[in-house]
Amino acid sequence: MKILNCYTVKSTVAVIAATVLFSCQNNLSEVQKIGLSENEPIGVAENFNLKYTDSGRMTANLISPKMLDFSNREFNFIEFPEGAHLDIYDEENKKSTVVADYAIVYNKTGIIDMQGNVVLNTAEQDTLFAEQLFYDQEKEWLFTNKPVTFKTKQDLINGKGFDSNSKFTNAEVLEIDGSFTLDE
Repeated sequence: MKILNCYTVKSTVAVIAATVLFSCQNNLSEVQKIGLSENEPIGVAENFNLKYTDSGRMTANLISPKMLDFSNREFNFIEFPEGAHLDIYDEENKKSTVVADYAIVYNKTGIIDMQGNVVLNTAEQDTLFAEQLFYDQEKEWLFTNKPVTFKTKQDLINGKGFDSNSKFTNAEVLEIDGSFTLDE
């Protein structure tokens, strides 16, 4: 009887130990999420000044008072809630500038959404004024369906939408509701 009782105790301990051992999962990502809210950014940068270079040549300079990194979300993004200022330099070191009151970069889609007093000045002195402007990084394409004003050396065009490649070689104001030729 004593042997049977000892066998029962050992079996019970073995079953409990196996249950505990196999019920634990090695899920590091779940452990890392402990204490982090998905609604909070994983990183915050203030007085942000990022310079992009290619082969020793500066190609872009992004400046913002505040950057919030939400890469902890499944559909991750980077937000610039207090605005952004971006200088872009071409191969000849000519500068184009984009300024917006607010910007958000969606990492999975490569779309940049700029909102509020968006002003884009090209190196050729063309200027686009918009309430909102999207930029597709992969296609290098700018677009919006909101009201815009596009000023070139010769014209001032108002419309409800805009499409262009990033070099402005085929810029088009959509649904034109006013066009003026400027004096030289």
